[in-house]
Parts: sequence; structure tokens; C-alpha cells
Amino acid sequence: MNPPRLVVAAPSSGSGKTTVATGMMAAFTEAGMTVSPHKTGPDYIDPGYHALATGRPGRNLDAYLCGPERIAPLFAHAAAGTQLAVVEGVMGLYDGAAGSGELASTAQVAKLLKAPVVLVVDASSQSRSVAALVHGFASWDPELRVAGVVLNKVASSRHEALLREALEGSGVPVMGALRRDAGADTPSRHLGLVPAAERQAEAVESVATLAARVREGCDMQALLALARSAPPLPVTPWEAAVEVSGRSAPVAAHGERPRIAVAGGAAFTFSYAEHAELLEAAGAETVVFDPLRDESLPEGTRGLVVGGGFPEVYGPQLSANKPLRQAVREFVAAGGPVAAECAGMLYLSRELDGEEMCGVLDGVARMTGRLTLGYRDAVAVDDSVLAPAGLRVRGHEFHRTTLSPQAGDAPAWGLVRPERRKEGFVGGPTRNVHASYLHVHWASAPMMARRFVERCVA
Repeated sequence: MNPPRLVVAAPSSGSGKTTVATGMMAAFTEAGMTVSPHKTGPDYIDPGYHALATGRPGRNLDAYLCGPERIAPLFAHAAAGTQLAVVEGVMGLYDGAAGSGELASTAQVAKLLKAPVVLVVDASSQSRSVAALVHGFASWDPELRVAGVVLNKVASSRHEALLREALEGSGVPVMGALRRDAGADTPSRHLGLVPAAERQAEAVESVATLAARVREGCDMQALLALARSAPPLPVTPWEAAVEVSGRSAPVAAHGERPRIAVAGGAAFTFSYAEHAELLEAAGAETVVFDPLRDESLPEGTRGLVVGGGFPEVYGPQLSANKPLRQAVREFVAAGGPVAAECAGMLYLSRELDGEEMCGVLDGVARMTGRLTLGYRDAVAVDDSVLAPAGLRVRGHEFHRTTLSPQAGDAPAWGLVRPERRKEGFVGGPTRNVHASYLHVHWASAPMMARRFVERCVA
């Protein structure tokens, strides 16, 4: 594998990584190139904008959730056959999982991909000091190649000239300069940017604006040449069929493919592309439905996956769709397998901020002012439709809600090091519901997908 590739990083959050990375993806796509979009870390929102920019699924590369050994294979799977791959970083270049060194940092991912790094610097409050900043980031890790700088939030032509002059002797070339433009900012709320799926028309316009800014402010030929300078990547691409089946045939190889309904639409935008690929490789058919609009589950549904998103934003609309809520209750009562994460768990609860939900879980959910955020190590407490008892996984929590405890059902996960608490629910009439705040990347434990399909067949 030798796809041209580069990583867009920054000294800290808020420097403009998403602006530059998304604009770069869109600009190269508009130029007729096939671009593979990637995001370092667990974030679901940026990949939605990457997908708009490129017309391809945005893919996450998270060394904590999936393990460093899977980063290059997952990247190669997505980038196969493309002309360019752009990887947006997370936080600051060297920031990773707390207390774990470089694990899950942008720097680690760049090294695993043997990819050059373009550093996006917020230059709004500095001139000559930018050289010291860039020098420090470029020299901190000799195994990392910081090969270019894009100056962001530049105030004027004079300011740009001062910055370029300061960087002349740094050994890191300036590949672009973008002026301040508050009008190009993407709106945010309590968990970050507003997802692209919630503002489709405006998001398309925003991406086009970012493409124009990058095209006008950056040396596109220099960026492309840098991406093409990446060395060959000795790796076998990740394959869902191999991961989920190994030497075994798909679950439904000799029978009907069970149909699994996957929640989508504006309220449920958090999912990793590999999840559907693993379910389908295991023998299932996946069908997306929208809990805001569809009044019934897809015909023939044998399993239900409700991932993350923003049900707290759409509580009244979700509650108003009484036929679908009733259909979900009946599906669970009949023993239908359900896997729910975070927003999905809230949708299954009895009530969310005073709005009636599905009532599959007896808990009451509400918004709080406290952000729960971070990586988690977990172990399955009991057998469920997703995992056998004792299975160890790594996950991520990202929410501002709480759900009151539900009596009578086993917890889904035991969180360890340092939380030492139990979280989520394994319940339903036949223990057919697995619901949790924990987001897990199934590529790290692909047999969870196979197990779920097996339950759908059964």
C-alpha cells in the first residue's frame, strides 16, 4: 500500500484543524481526485463533514479503542483505490489518552501510518514567536515528520509577512495562510459542532466555503507533493469478512439474511462505518430507519441497533412518534435483540427530560450541566446479545445526561481502572437488550457483531 497521505495536526484544540482538513478534502475532491477522509480519535461529528467533503464515509482511527496494531490496516481498508488520504488529528499533536503516553495521539497515528504532518497554527496573537512554537513541535519527536505549516487566523498581509519571515529559518515550509473569517465557523452546542446531518443544506454550503478558503490560501501543489512523499506502508488491509468470520462461514451463509434495523436520521448520527460492514460480513442485511419520521420498524426486522446522537435535542419529536415507540416495545417484548449506545439507551428509557420515550428501560433520563468524557476500560458483567461475560473491551463516554438506576437487570459493563463502577443494562424479557453509555468500536472486538447476528438468526 502506498496511498498519498498526510496528517493535519495542531498545537492545541481550536487551532483550525477541522477547517483546514475538511477544506483540503473538499478542494482536492472538487479538483477531481478521490479522497479518503479520516479522523484521529473517537469523535463522530467531524467525520460527517468529511463525508460531505469527499462523498465517502468518514473513518475514525483510534489507537485506544482499536489498538495501535489495527490503525494501519483500518486506514488501508478505507484508502484502497483512492488518490489521496487526509487524516484530521485530535486535540494537540502530542495529546493522547490521559496517563498513557502517546497512545491515541495524533503523533502516534501519524507514525503508524508513516505520514507527513501539516501543523495548523493559530497565529492570531503572535508573530515572531511562531517560529519557536513550530520548532518545538517539529523537534520534539525525531520519529515524527512535521513537514509543513498552515497559518490560520492571520489578521492582514503585514501580519502574514511577519509570520513567514519568522519561519524562514525553521526548516518547516509554510504551505498556506488563512485569514480570520468568523462567518466560516461551523455552529457548535453542548457536545461540539452541530452534526452535518442536522443542517444538511447549510453544511454543504459551509464545506464549499472551506474548500474555497483552502484553495485560495494554501499551496495545493505543495500539499499534494508532500502527501505523495509518504513511503510505502507495509500492511494488509483490514477485511470485515476475515475479522468477523475467520475460518467460519457467515452466520447466515446457508439461510435467510436477518434484517437489522439501524437508527439514523438527525437524532442518531453517531456510528462507525465498520459496524455495518461487520454485521453484513457476518451474514446480516442492515437497513437504516429514522426514529423521527418512520412510524414502524423496517419490515422483517430481526435485530435493532440504536447508536449515539442527540435525542435530548429532539425529545418532543421522538416522543410524538408514538407508533414507532410502540413498535420498539413490542419488538423487545417478543425477544428481539437490541444493541443501544448512549443516545440509544436514552431513547429506550421511560422518559427523557419529561418527554415519554420507548419505556423498554424503566430509567428516567435528564440533561445535566456536567460533561462526562473519556476513555474507559470495561469488562462484560453478564452474558448478553453482544458479549459473553468476561469479555474485555475499551470504550469512550461522551454525554451530558444521566439515567436513573434501573432495578432488576444486570449491568452491561464493569468499568475498571480507575472508575471501578458498573454501567449500562442487560435486560428485557429474555435478556435481549444491551444498553450502555459506552461507545465501543466493534473493529476491536469483531465477534460482538457475529454474536449479535447469531442472536438475530435465533
